[in-house]
Amino acid sequence: MTDQNAAPTNFIRQLIDRDLAEGRQTGVVTRFPPEPNGYLHIGHAKSICLNFGLARDYQGQCNLRFDDTNPEKESEEYVDAITRDVSWLGFEWAGEIRYASSYFDQIHDCAVELINKGLAYVDELNAEQMREYRGTLKEPGKPSPFRDRSVAENLEMFGKMRAGQIDEGAAVLRAKIDMASPNMNMRDPVLYRVRKVHHHQTGDKWCIYPMYDFTHPISDALEGVTHSLCTLEFEAHRPLYDWVIEHCTLPAVPKQTEFARLNLNYTVTSKRKLKQLVDEGHVSGWDDPRMPTIAGLRRRGYTPASLRKFCDMVGVARADSTVDMAMLESAIRDDLNQNAPRAFCVLRPLKVVIENWDADKVEILNGPVHPQNDDMGTRPIPMTREVWIDREDFLEEANKKYKRLVLGDEVRLRYGYVIRANKVIRDASGEISEIRCSYDPDTLGKNPEGRKVRGVIHWVSASRNGACEVRQYDRLFTEANPDKVEEGKTFLDTINPQSLTVFADAVVEESLAGASVGQGFQFEREGYYAVDPDSSAGKLVFNLTVGLRESF
Repeated sequence: MTDQNAAPTNFIRQLIDRDLAEGRQTGVVTRFPPEPNGYLHIGHAKSICLNFGLARDYQGQCNLRFDDTNPEKESEEYVDAITRDVSWLGFEWAGEIRYASSYFDQIHDCAVELINKGLAYVDELNAEQMREYRGTLKEPGKPSPFRDRSVAENLEMFGKMRAGQIDEGAAVLRAKIDMASPNMNMRDPVLYRVRKVHHHQTGDKWCIYPMYDFTHPISDALEGVTHSLCTLEFEAHRPLYDWVIEHCTLPAVPKQTEFARLNLNYTVTSKRKLKQLVDEGHVSGWDDPRMPTIAGLRRRGYTPASLRKFCDMVGVARADSTVDMAMLESAIRDDLNQNAPRAFCVLRPLKVVIENWDADKVEILNGPVHPQNDDMGTRPIPMTREVWIDREDFLEEANKKYKRLVLGDEVRLRYGYVIRANKVIRDASGEISEIRCSYDPDTLGKNPEGRKVRGVIHWVSASRNGACEVRQYDRLFTEANPDKVEEGKTFLDTINPQSLTVFADAVVEESLAGASVGQGFQFEREGYYAVDPDSSAGKLVFNLTVGLRESF
């Protein structure tokens, strides 16, 4: 039994507890069955955490099994990406990676068994005719004229399908169930179709491929899965799942249970729509940091711990609901606030010349790596005659509420001295190109005598720094529900044109020179950022992970 103090209970855990207590199951075997036709997204993270988490907590096992029954849309790239994502999230699957295609022989045998039992037939209606014969939600379907073929004829026709003697679309194998069923999935569903395409695992061995609804229960049974967990859209498919288990000779009887999928506002999680974003160039790829893919979240700077925490916060329920993006952002903000080293980065550099500082003088100041964790030590911050401050941290005139540098007034350079702005220098276009200042040498670590400074700003030495590019991200869509738009428009019409802002000439303190790809930092007064793979030895690239506070 699981330690319910270690994991919050939910209806699936209660179901498992009953199954174990009443002897229906002696252990727990789950599976995560992604289709390798795209990258995993945040919704898959919930399923991963649920399936692998249950197996861990009940000392069972979770299989990673690729549902590779649709080779036209699948590739090894997606297999590799999915495997990488599951491992990165911190989970280990039982044994070797599994593939539904590994069971094609057994699935084929089940199809033949159903034919021999008079429970499956080869139908030669075309797709349009099949739709007509299927009926509607209000009207029952009608039998295909091929429904009463003999067992021998069906075996012969299915053999021709298997041998490649029938063209694509010319015939399918259907289950013989009930054309009047109120559940459309039970109206003689298709079990096999002809697809003369190369398969990334089985090569050219097969030219017929089983449908997911046929493959899923058989694969579960062959693997000894005890609890087959699906999202709610598969609830109407459960009677077919049970029908296949009942009528095929299989070594186990798995049980399908449905839970609510993860819906997140200001995003889409349809693989088709995510692929459209990639294929049409609306984003830079599946791992674009604006994408809700696990690869995109990782590149943006999300940590495995933050995604696992988010999935715990969302919980497992039966009813569909939409989760606020702020909850996901809160999970990573809490993680990084506790663990991320601090640093200075100036996004919009404006030069400050400290006129009473010797031209060759370099003073190494010290700042904490983390203000709440002394064990993380300190970082050296070189102070020189010329420094960069953020252009937004200076105004020639301002009221008392402005807590940054103002001409004729003072501000403290964080972990450094108090400076006074005395004069501005303008370029040929009239823009301020630099500020001439003076510093008070008696203000390191203490307040000036008899006066109060406006505030504290961050800064970076103009000669001792690292050049960097900073990519500032906002939500990819402007609408909370991009899938629901006015007539005549699509989710693409809600793409946020301000979702990416690039600061190509930013500067970061030189202590970050050796930062590695994926490493996260808090840029003081700016937000949390992670090193992007586009970084080079001469120029780091940082992605905004999340702001210091909710700002959308």
